[in-house]
This record gives sequence, structure tokens and C-alpha cells, in this order.
Amino acid sequence: MLRDRFGNEFAPGVPYARGAILTSTATDFRKLREAWRHIEARVTAGGPGAVFNFCGLEHGLPLEAADLPIADDFIAPAMYFEKFRKAALDHFGGSDTVHDAALFNRLTGATYATHLALVKPGDTVIGVSASYSHPSVVRAAAQAGAKLVDTRGAHAFADALEHESSAALVVLTRLAVTYEILPVHDIERIVALAHERRLPVYVDDAGGARVGPAIFEQPRTLQLGVDLVATGLDKYGTVGPRLGVLAGEKSLVERIRVRGYEMGLEARPFLYPAAFRSLAGSSPERVQHLVNTAREVAAAVRQVVGDRVHETPVIAELLADDILEMAMARAGLSSPPIVPYEAASALSMLLLRDYGVITVQMVGVPPGTSAVMLKFISPEALARFGGAAAYARAIDDCLTKLAGLLREPKAIARLLLGE
Repeated sequence: MLRDRFGNEFAPGVPYARGAILTSTATDFRKLREAWRHIEARVTAGGPGAVFNFCGLEHGLPLEAADLPIADDFIAPAMYFEKFRKAALDHFGGSDTVHDAALFNRLTGATYATHLALVKPGDTVIGVSASYSHPSVVRAAAQAGAKLVDTRGAHAFADALEHESSAALVVLTRLAVTYEILPVHDIERIVALAHERRLPVYVDDAGGARVGPAIFEQPRTLQLGVDLVATGLDKYGTVGPRLGVLAGEKSLVERIRVRGYEMGLEARPFLYPAAFRSLAGSSPERVQHLVNTAREVAAAVRQVVGDRVHETPVIAELLADDILEMAMARAGLSSPPIVPYEAASALSMLLLRDYGVITVQMVGVPPGTSAVMLKFISPEALARFGGAAAYARAIDDCLTKLAGLLREPKAIARLLLGE
């Protein structure tokens, strides 16, 4: 059983421990409703510019005025499906003769449909990444009635493949939840080993579809020889909506699309124009600009909290364990009254309440990580806030406020869940 730095066991399905306040996905939604209350108050008082999206995700709707008269489920797909399909195959480096594409209500929907179409109860799914698979993969395998064997790197994958006779699907994550990337030679070895066993390889390429080529000079996903790939349209160089784009070998995409429709996982067809514009507007230069802005923020925050800033080549983050330890030090406490995930959530709520800052902690239900991430920040939003130093000062102030709340856990419960 995995544990955090304080000895708390990780909860099922998520990579962190739950505490006495944020006990479940239900309380995560209550936390989100409390966040909405703060957003509503700020926008009512100061307009949309009173909030600052620093979560690294874009959940907008890139439609033009000319799209609105056709924004229904009949005309929009007739006008834009083929445009979307071509843009998706271009995005992944696919071939029109070999590959097809489908649009899902979110990346998790594509992952679920893939498992429901390709995996039977009793099968084994082998996950492989530089650290661990996203919780959505864990849940999708469980929903399909399969056993998930999660591995780290090509060597561990090869070992698992030797011991799992009932393997039916390989789920490869190029850019892990921890933002560590698999090298191309590892990916090529994993794909070759899987194909020797005639196992399809599905890539959960949430951000890697763009970060891999733009930052690490890796091939586009389908150029790696994999069978299937899905990415989110809200991540790292795309601008929303929060949809999932699946592409891959035609017969496999057809099976997965059918299962998606049967289970209500498909995206509404009126969103095809927005999906097309998001894909068509993505560029490596934008990804590079977002990464450079995050590095600027990381440098400023390091001036405040020192070596507590954890960095990878593309993002920085404040780990939940570090957030709790820093707050405890400022409060003069020797034992923690809450778990690290709750401390990170409280810091995020204070940033939202007092500064209008939206972090990734206010997005997922449940969040896929307990960290407060400094990632893929829009340079335009950062400039509007006052720059990297201003954001660092806000984090410093909210850490001090969190320290003041630690002596009264009920106050943290009110902060996170409302009265």
C-alpha cells in the first residue's frame, strides 16, 4: 500500500490519501461548488477578468459567430465532421487510408469506451508510463472487469508481459501524471513487444500528443506505430472544449465509437466546429510559450519557498506533502491536523478566494493529483495578474493564511466545504 510522507495510506483509485474533510468524490464536488461560489462573487463584482486561469487547462468554446446558426446536432456535424477528422489525423500524424477519428465527451470517455470495447471481464490490462497511469485508466479497467497491472518503464513492462498470459490491452502514457516522459526508444520497444503478442496499444496522450513533439522533438503519436491514441482538447496548446479526441486503426476506432455511442460517451455533434478549431489552431510554438511561462513562474515561487518547488522539464509543482510541511513550520506545529491533499486543496481555495486564481485542484472531480501545479500558464493571464512575482507573493501569503488555519481544522472544513 502506497503512503504519503506522513504515513497516510493512499485511497483507492487516486494517488493520495484522503482525510476527515475531503473523504470522497462527493466531498470533492462540494469543494468545487464552494469554489464556484467564490468565482460567482468575483465575476459579479468585477467581471470575468476578476478570475485568473492558472490551472494549465483551457475549457473554453472556440466557436465563431458564423458557427452559432448551425450549432445543433444535425447541421454542425454535416458541415464539420470531415474537417474535424482530417484535423485530428494531422494532429496525431495519422494516415487517411489507415486511420479514423472519433470525438468523445472527454478524454476519460474515450478511455472508458476503449476498455469497454476491447477488454473482457477477467482480462488483464497492462499500463506503462514513466511513473503511474492516470486514475481514469485504473477506473476504466475496473469498469471493464479487468485486472490492471501498472508498470514503470520498458523493462518493467517486458517483465509484466512475460507473466500475464491473459493480457488484452496495453495502455501507454507518454507524458505521465508526474510529467515525466517516456523516451522514444522505450516507446518503440514497448510497442514492438506488445505487437509480438498481438496486443493493441492505446496511448493515453493527454498532454503528450503536443508536448512530446513540441518540447522533446518526439514523433506525433500515430507515427510511433501505436494502434490507438486519445488526447484532451483542453490541454497544452489546444483551447477547449474539454473533449476527448480518439484516433487510430480504422476497425478499432469503429468498434470503440460504437461502444461510446451505446454508453453515452460520445461528444454532442454540435461541438464538431469547436473541436476542429481547437485542433487546427494548435501549434508547437504555443506549447513552447506556455512551458517558458511556467518556468518563469517556478523561478519566482522558488524565491519564496526555496527548494520546495519540484520541477520536471515541462512543469513545476508544489507537492501536497511539502505544502503541509511548510504550513506546519509556519504555524509551529509538530503533528499534522489534516492530510496533505486537504492542505493543497485549502491553499488552492485561499488563492481563489483572495486572489481569483484558479489552480488545477479546482478542476478534477476527483483531482488526478494532490499537487498544486505551476504548469502551461497562459502568458496573457499571467500578465493580467501582474506577473510571476505577483503570483509568487500570492502563494506566500496564502501559505501563511493556511498556517493560521491549521490550529482549527473546523475552519479548514468551512473553507473547503462551506458552512
